[in-house]
Amino acid sequence: MQHLFQHTDKNAISQLPLYKFSGRIIVIQGQFEAQRAVSALMKETLLGIDTETRPSFRKGRENKVALLQVATQDVCYLFRLNSLGFNESLVQLLQAESITKIGLSLKDDILRLRKMQDFTPCSFLDLQDYVKKFGIEDMSLQKIFANIFRKKISKSSRLSNWEADILTDAQKTYAATDAEACLKIYRRLKELEESHDYILISDKS
Repeated sequence: MQHLFQHTDKNAISQLPLYKFSGRIIVIQGQFEAQRAVSALMKETLLGIDTETRPSFRKGRENKVALLQVATQDVCYLFRLNSLGFNESLVQLLQAESITKIGLSLKDDILRLRKMQDFTPCSFLDLQDYVKKFGIEDMSLQKIFANIFRKKISKSSRLSNWEADILTDAQKTYAATDAEACLKIYRRLKELEESHDYILISDKS
């Protein structure tokens, strides 16, 4: 029986063991690479998805999405949109009805991506909505992941330069972990939804 919490204690997260994506991370910068990556991803039925944008510290200025992360259980592709652009193969992937694309706060990501290249988003699932089925009221990826797996995801690279010529290993791991964590959360919650093998611990307990 798994215990889920209505709210995760933010202070307790720092004491948890660190989780990092351990699969292959492939950085995509060219059109041919992108087409090959999308061809592989089109064979999947579930994908974790996330984006990264270079932070702007000037009021009223917002940078374009620099990175699109798309993860399977074993591989995460990092599409460097700032050099690659938003090509037709990515449009095909994001419009594919047969692939459920799982992320968090997807409305914002989709809005930013559509400013770069309009497309019709299809088969997206937002974890902020999905966790409500279980009585979970956490909204951040870090809290939801800690709630389910009792491990923490580092957020140390979040405000780094995602338009840098070369991404650091820390940036690549951070980006891949966020995308794969979305997939991992969904798979586990789907198991619990089907087995009913969980109990919600409310703040009033």
